[in-house]
Amino acid sequence: MKKMLLALAMGLLLLSCGTDDDNQSPFSLQGAWVLTQRVYPSGDIDVFSANERTLLRWYEGDSMVYEFHLTQAEHVLMVTPVTKCGVTLRYKGGGEYIYLEEENLRPLSVVSDSTITIQSMGIVYTLQRADNIAQEWGTEIRAIIDRDMKGEITSDTPMGGYVLSTTERQQNSLIHGLVYAIAAAVMLVLVVAQIALANRRAKQRLRLLLQQIHEEHNERPQQVRQAIVSVEWAFFSSDEYKALQQRIATGMLLEKKDWDEIEALLKKVYPGFTSQLRSLYVMSELEYQTCLLIKLRIAPRDMALVMNRDMSTISTVRSRLYQKVFGRKGGAREWDNFVLSIGA
Repeated sequence: MKKMLLALAMGLLLLSCGTDDDNQSPFSLQGAWVLTQRVYPSGDIDVFSANERTLLRWYEGDSMVYEFHLTQAEHVLMVTPVTKCGVTLRYKGGGEYIYLEEENLRPLSVVSDSTITIQSMGIVYTLQRADNIAQEWGTEIRAIIDRDMKGEITSDTPMGGYVLSTTERQQNSLIHGLVYAIAAAVMLVLVVAQIALANRRAKQRLRLLLQQIHEEHNERPQQVRQAIVSVEWAFFSSDEYKALQQRIATGMLLEKKDWDEIEALLKKVYPGFTSQLRSLYVMSELEYQTCLLIKLRIAPRDMALVMNRDMSTISTVRSRLYQKVFGRKGGAREWDNFVLSIGA
């Protein structure tokens, strides 16, 4: 019984070993391989160093190989297309492969992941995987393949092959970078110029508007001035204004409907006020409401209460509005005087 169990265990062990071998990841030729040695049937051996003319084989998976003459130097690679052919690599299991170039069987041995040997007409070629070439020059070599080797070798192939230079690539990259940088700089200049032009036009429009307001204010006939004073006196003596003053004096926050009523009330007395005010500058809600209260002759202390702001904030808003509209520094009272002068 013990012998049977021992035999069964040995069989399972051997079976598991065979399974691991048969299920191992198949070897792939994908990428660049460089010929390093050639052994003739006579026993003569050719050895190729990195800076000598040799062969470069570029495998596309395990279905196609492109062959180039190769010469390497520091930062330079020269490749000349030679030929292409279809290949087949099949894993039989047990570490054995079948390798064909077109329909010709070429014995192939996998020495290691980075070394293979291929026999052709009795000559044994040793090739080393050239990952450095694939990583450094893969894009350029693929471009040559796409351009010159989709068909047979064409007559316009450069004499001596293609010279691939790291310096040239760096120069091209630098040129592309400069082109992009110049384009970005031009775009930036155009945008800045457009913004500057828009600002200049806005300032010019504002100057004309301020000039118009100034002329309207200073060139009013005496009768018009007296009429405005009468309308203002009637307004500031009205029950509506007194009720509004009492509400503001309580310090209760003004709601949206209150601001709408204030705006409507001011339009009755100063028909052009709100339109002229909004045309000066794109104001925030706080800035606009502050101007409405200035026009109503509300004291800054009461403004702060009904708007739930510090008095310093109300003062800052007024002085900044003066600077934004006139382009120079001014005090809060100067802005108040300007607001009181417009819109009648």
